Amino acid sequence: MTESKVVLHFPPHLVDKPLIYKLSRDFDLEFNILKASVTPQEEGILVLELKGDDDNFQRAIAYLKENGVDVQALTQDINLNYELCTHCGLCVPICPVSALVKDGETDEVKFVKEKCIACELCVKVCPYNAIEVSLNA
Repeated sequence: MTESKVVLHFPPHLVDKPLIYKLSRDFDLEFNILKASVTPQEEGILVLELKGDDDNFQRAIAYLKENGVDVQALTQDINLNYELCTHCGLCVPICPVSALVKDGETDEVKFVKEKCIACELCVKVCPYNAIEVSLNA
């Protein structure tokens, strides 16, 4: 039995396809949607907790990848290095779960680790490389 949290990145042409439904129907997986950000004509991000038979789990992940979905295991952490951060705020609006927020009084960027889904969108936009990814074993 496999139980795992995954982040799925859907390209715009796939956001209206019933791919998650097929995980349940065709691969007999249980799923729990932890976070979803799906907008027509834009990339969709979905954080799922998946549970099922090992073989079905692997086949389902392969199915998603074959259909153009980027599958990322949620086995990594995002960290904000406050020594490098200039608090420019570029990362704040890009975060789909509001794990990065600008403090109204101090104007500093604050990182709420418990909200983070490790989608790495903030890592890509930080011009100072202050947002880092660390892999968990």
